[in-house]
Amino acid sequence: MRAESVRAILKVLSNANVRFLVAGGLAVNAHGVVRFTHDVDLVIQLVPERIRCAFDALLRLGYRPSVPVTAEQFADEATRKGWIEEKGMQVLNFWSDQHQETPLDVFVTEPFLFDAEYERATVRALAGMEDVRFVSLQTLLQMKEAANRKKDQGDIEDLRLRLKEEPKVE
Repeated sequence: MRAESVRAILKVLSNANVRFLVAGGLAVNAHGVVRFTHDVDLVIQLVPERIRCAFDALLRLGYRPSVPVTAEQFADEATRKGWIEEKGMQVLNFWSDQHQETPLDVFVTEPFLFDAEYERATVRALAGMEDVRFVSLQTLLQMKEAANRKKDQGDIEDLRLRLKEEPKVE
């Protein structure tokens, strides 16, 4: 993954007024657990107009879905639900010839109440961009536990430790 590519993704989506949260390995790092990640995982607000804006913005960077999916198809909730049920799809992979070292995965669901999570998001700098929103530590842990993949097990242990270390807000 290249920092310039991550910065370009974050900037183009922000400039297009796409509401998104960073998840996955980058969020694990943002919460103080250092580990390698090879892609960018985003949860975008799944509102049809914002989805079209996201697809258009990513296309400016050369990012296209790895499978033949249009913005209109992705914007249709019933279509996404079918992909989940029939294909077990969790994310839509995007690829760019201009940013080959930095694949992008966009969740096909909002795995939480987006507005509430957006408000409680952890805000940190990333790749030279200030005020990047990451899923909260508690939500990230829940996402990892729900996925429960072998590669998530180490993250789950580390995130649980981080959660215990977090100061309690009264």
